[in-house]
Amino acid sequence: MKYTKLLISLLLTIGIFYALNTKLGAIPPLGKFLNPSSGIWQNETDEIITGEILIPGLKEKITVHYDELMIPHVFAQNEHDLYKAQGYLTAKHRLWQLEFQTHAAAGRLSEIFGEGALEYDRTERRRGMGYGAEQAIAYMEQHDTKTLEFVQDYADGVNAYINQLDPEDYPVEYKLLDYEPEAWTAKKTALLLMYMTKMLAGYDDDLEYTNVLRMIGEDNFNLLFPDFFDITEPVIPTDTDWSFIDVPQTDLPASKVVLDTIVETMGKPHPDNGSNNWAVSGAKSVTGNPILANDPHLGLKLPSTWFVMQLSTPNQNAFGATIPGALSVISGFNQYIAWGETNATRDVIDWYKIEFNNDRTQYNYNGEWKDVTLRVEEIGIRGKESYKDSVLYTHHGPVVYDKNFKSDNERSGYAMRWIGHDGGNNQKTFIELNKAKNYEDYVNALQYWNAPAQNFVFASTEGDIALWIQGKFPNKWEGQGKFLMDGSNPENDWQSYIPQKFNAHTKNPERGFVSSANQHPVDENYPYYVFNDGYETYRNRVINSFFGSKDKFSVEDFKDLHNNNHNLKAEELLPYMLEQMNVSSLSEDEKTVYEEIKTWKFNNDIDEVGPSIWRQWYAELYKILWDEFDDEDTALTSPYTYQTIYLLKNYGDHEFMDIVATEDKTETAKDLFLISFKEAVKRLKEIKQEDGDYAWGNYKGTYVGHLLQALPAFSRFDIPIGGDRNIVNATSKNHGPSWRMIVEMTSPPTALGVYPGGQSGNPGSQYYDNFIDDWAAGNYHTLNFLQSNEADNSIIGTLTLTPANHE
Repeated sequence: MKYTKLLISLLLTIGIFYALNTKLGAIPPLGKFLNPSSGIWQNETDEIITGEILIPGLKEKITVHYDELMIPHVFAQNEHDLYKAQGYLTAKHRLWQLEFQTHAAAGRLSEIFGEGALEYDRTERRRGMGYGAEQAIAYMEQHDTKTLEFVQDYADGVNAYINQLDPEDYPVEYKLLDYEPEAWTAKKTALLLMYMTKMLAGYDDDLEYTNVLRMIGEDNFNLLFPDFFDITEPVIPTDTDWSFIDVPQTDLPASKVVLDTIVETMGKPHPDNGSNNWAVSGAKSVTGNPILANDPHLGLKLPSTWFVMQLSTPNQNAFGATIPGALSVISGFNQYIAWGETNATRDVIDWYKIEFNNDRTQYNYNGEWKDVTLRVEEIGIRGKESYKDSVLYTHHGPVVYDKNFKSDNERSGYAMRWIGHDGGNNQKTFIELNKAKNYEDYVNALQYWNAPAQNFVFASTEGDIALWIQGKFPNKWEGQGKFLMDGSNPENDWQSYIPQKFNAHTKNPERGFVSSANQHPVDENYPYYVFNDGYETYRNRVINSFFGSKDKFSVEDFKDLHNNNHNLKAEELLPYMLEQMNVSSLSEDEKTVYEEIKTWKFNNDIDEVGPSIWRQWYAELYKILWDEFDDEDTALTSPYTYQTIYLLKNYGDHEFMDIVATEDKTETAKDLFLISFKEAVKRLKEIKQEDGDYAWGNYKGTYVGHLLQALPAFSRFDIPIGGDRNIVNATSKNHGPSWRMIVEMTSPPTALGVYPGGQSGNPGSQYYDNFIDDWAAGNYHTLNFLQSNEADNSIIGTLTLTPANHE
């Protein structure tokens, strides 16, 4: 039993008698934890998926069928009841996760963990997470009270479940951490959406780029960080006609970059947060039906990021992956359409230098002094007095960095302009997508989406396929936001927004497919400035090449592509490295590894040693190539992967190839290949001695970790799966495809799905991690899309939710 393993690890850590009624840091009072009537043993139970439950506020009865995957199929008679049921059922199976992630979003982890989480909480408060959530609520209060009512319905459903619980029923994590659930609110849903906005589009390097520009100059910067690579296969096909756009790009002002030195920046989301999606037209499908696929790439966590549901009323019937805390299906389908998302690489975070007056009550703007707004963030700390952090707000946004946070300048700071702070109605996009019947409904639903910027893929039973790059995008002047800007100059403000109808999109392209994999959204012909974050240039080309390889594709082909392990990045550099490297000085051990890597066919399969050698070699090469950027006293970022490889192959004698530490020699790319290879072999030899071999599956060691820092008893380790970052199967050590979905647009649609976890958030449940083995093997589950509330032979239990005042 998982709890038995956890218990043993706890007892080995502390003295049990002393700890019976004392909380020791992160360890709970064991008297409570081990209590047979209310402690951990109460969580070693089966899921309750039958019977009748009274829910306050329901208008009519709701039928919930559970299938053999423990997917709830919810049949309500109206939308208000539907979202109450979604909230209730999500809390029933994922309560701790639901709450914990919004504590994290709000910067409230110190209330649970104590002072050790204070730095994290301060960062999230200064990032403006709570402020952004409040702006979203304010927007709905003013412009869309109907959606806000649905959000409140969801909250009422969550609270109905919480209010039914006794302490012995709390999920095990509450007992482990010794705290209780609190009431859910509409703001918590807004915080969850802010959290996703941060995780999916909150990565920026403006301040780091500013340091790099000051350090190496404009010419070198443009070489290392170009706006476009020499090869561009953008999300929107290059033959797209943009002549319909009649609003020009903002004119370039005469303002200059502020070349400040920034020592430290706040933590950023995982750099590999991304996704794949694609769809083929009926003409390119074996069956004549469009087919759509989606696989979001996120951290591999337990409880799982996604919770699969069917949500049905007489006016809608949607099925797919939901996110605990948000309404509706996020990546899924209904009777008429299917949709999915990937991150769109659009820059919606900019930074401004702010100059204050003597007492920091005003800031300089356009030659005048404007008042700041003071927001006092009171952070509760377990076992200690609260910490109060004074955050100054300007019209740009919060002054994240100032004398109180990662800076010592008394009269200046750096303010963050983030589209996530603008409020908006993101939740309505998914509510409307769940009900959409055609392309026009899909486009109408997208208009409400502000952030994070997403590539929304679409297919319909009518035969259409499409992809829109959607978000609220500032109409920037050329290069705006790449570096720190002068916050006193109005020309540096966002002057306007790109009209939504001019957001880049394609419908039924001539090539017969649409796809996105976080690459550059458009080519140079798109008439607005689009920043190149350089994140991805490999998966997209493998995907597009795949769809150019033959005339028609099947669902089986889609499965193969999801699980494709081809390493294009290695294929484009490794042969050159092997050809150029001088091998005359190799030792016997090095010759052995050299021969192993020479025979590799560029597939990251689990039994191969080639991927391990490549990964270790490229990591050593990258490190010594960009040693100029290894400076603990300055916040810096190093060049993109694609441009790194381009420079190694085309600028092998450039000054950047020289190793800084070797003053008596000037290295070239050829020298770096040999030096890094020898270092890689040393490490591979150590790995072999420690672990027995360095086959890719063993070397990579993929695991799905519990949200509590991969608590071993609640996590899964050594999962046999290939792939890696920059590969279509983007599974690295603890990151990768968090949900795989394939939908064929039959009438009604037929679909497959799988994710690395299970429907239950209870580590003691058989449904906690039961999908992982199938996910790792590249297998899928048939998604049973019920067309009525009549149970079929896949249903293993039925729950009835009844109005509490029902006669």
